[in-house]
Amino acid sequence: MDTRELPRVCVIGAGPSGITAAKRLAEYGIPFDCYEASDEVGGNWYYKNPNGMSACYQSLHIDTSKYRLQFEDFPAPEEWPHFPHHSQLLQYFKDYVDHFDLRDRIKFNSLVTAAERDDAGLWRVTTAAGDTEVYDALIVCNGHHWNPRFPDYPGEFDGVLMHSHAYNDPFDPIDMRGKRIVVVGMGNSGLDIASELSQRFLASKLFVSARRGVWVLPKYVNGKVGDRASMPAWIPPKIALKLKQRFVRKNRGEMQTYGLPAPDHEPFEAHPSASEEFLHRAGCGDVECKPAITRLDGSTVHFADGSSEQVDVIVCATGYHISFPFFTEPELVPDAANRFPLFQMMVKPGVDNLFYLGLAQPMPTLVNFAEQQSKLVAAYLTGRYHLPPREQMDQVLDEQEAKRAGRYYDSPRHTIQTEFEPYVRSMTKELERGAKRAAATGNSLPVPARATAGAV
Repeated sequence: MDTRELPRVCVIGAGPSGITAAKRLAEYGIPFDCYEASDEVGGNWYYKNPNGMSACYQSLHIDTSKYRLQFEDFPAPEEWPHFPHHSQLLQYFKDYVDHFDLRDRIKFNSLVTAAERDDAGLWRVTTAAGDTEVYDALIVCNGHHWNPRFPDYPGEFDGVLMHSHAYNDPFDPIDMRGKRIVVVGMGNSGLDIASELSQRFLASKLFVSARRGVWVLPKYVNGKVGDRASMPAWIPPKIALKLKQRFVRKNRGEMQTYGLPAPDHEPFEAHPSASEEFLHRAGCGDVECKPAITRLDGSTVHFADGSSEQVDVIVCATGYHISFPFFTEPELVPDAANRFPLFQMMVKPGVDNLFYLGLAQPMPTLVNFAEQQSKLVAAYLTGRYHLPPREQMDQVLDEQEAKRAGRYYDSPRHTIQTEFEPYVRSMTKELERGAKRAAATGNSLPVPARATAGAV
């Protein structure tokens, strides 16, 4: 335990990222407050979350296996299925908070409306209730699946145009029975919702519209959970990628076989879409694929191939904006294309007391991604790790962006794409380098303790 006075920290959000950050701070004796807009932890995994930010639908099961998503020091329950339901995940997060005695450290029903740096570099954090506190450091864990990204279609639509974020089940918020439906997008939510609604006793006709084809990956391989397998670290990344791509082609076949459009990229050159049901629905003819929507005209939807269909409902599973509504400084938010380069995917160069945790699309898991990141944050705030010089961070960012752009096709969803295991290995090496830098300064605190509780 560090006996020095440590910096006072604010954590925004008590979803999976926020609660594991809080646990790490408590473990290191770092004073903190965690603000949560809702009445309970869980964030995105809190179905019908009263804060309006949950993207859960009633039938949602996580696409990551329990073996991959569990926290390091809090194993998933033995009795869980391989791919748990959202209600099981929510209970898991509640149990995590209670097990580590974090509940009293969380300020529930406290929406952060402003987080501003004063002239001294301290953070002034204000809630919707008008309360303001001052902190030495800020950890942002507000998630990135809550501000829906809508496509901008020419024309007017007489039916229901909704985002998947508003979808709860086939009867809520609207009754989908007997409707002609277009689901836009072939990400995981799009595949799940299309599979559910395409059953013949529900939609009278189900179309899936997408600008490009995707590789639909299996959840099981040879009777085993697919994401448990991983490439050995000693295999060069390019060779490992080629081996995985060859495996998918051999074991899944071409997507055209199922009546889907041919992808314009190789497997793993996009954030993976995984489903055991969707290919069956497509192969049975319950799903008909269409290219991108080009125009809306009353109840008629026009597509890029010149075809048109009479449609009652359009469900846009078209992703999310990365949003931080409490920030007013332009440099602290992404650009219009979701680009937001961060050192180790969490540090904005030049701002040494701000961390973004869980701001990633990692393969295969996001749930415990911030748990790994919190190791660096805690080491930094206690003087056990120091950041590299600004010019070195900028160089690393340029290299990372070039590598990411070369791996994934250009899309807002891929600006925060990464692979979990290589990322953790890289961060572990960076922790070692940063520990040497810290030791050279006598393990001085990069962020001194200046804020006091109750300061305004």
